Amino acid sequence: MAARALAAIPPGSALPGVRSREPLHPGRFLERHYLKPLAMTQTEAARRLGVSRRRINELVQAKRAMSPDTAIRCALAFGLPAGEWLALQAEWDGFQAWKALRRAQRAA
Repeated sequence: MAARALAAIPPGSALPGVRSREPLHPGRFLERHYLKPLAMTQTEAARRLGVSRRRINELVQAKRAMSPDTAIRCALAFGLPAGEWLALQAEWDGFQAWKALRRAQRAA
């Protein structure tokens, strides 16, 4: 059934609700819109959020997802609601899933 659904998707088409271009990972968003403008190091951000520096580094490098816990901590520290941080993660996850399905379709 899933293979049939994939086969029905014309090459190059976009999926409704999924961006056609790669969205910004929430960690990159954190770096671009908060850390750099505030001249805040990852170490300072980790201290402010009460998490490890490694956690912040992996997030900024797009190697870690924005968890609900981290989203709440970012909301408290930077003022952007936790739901917005999680929406960024959902956009990222949806796009990555779409890319994986497209690769699977091409490989089949």
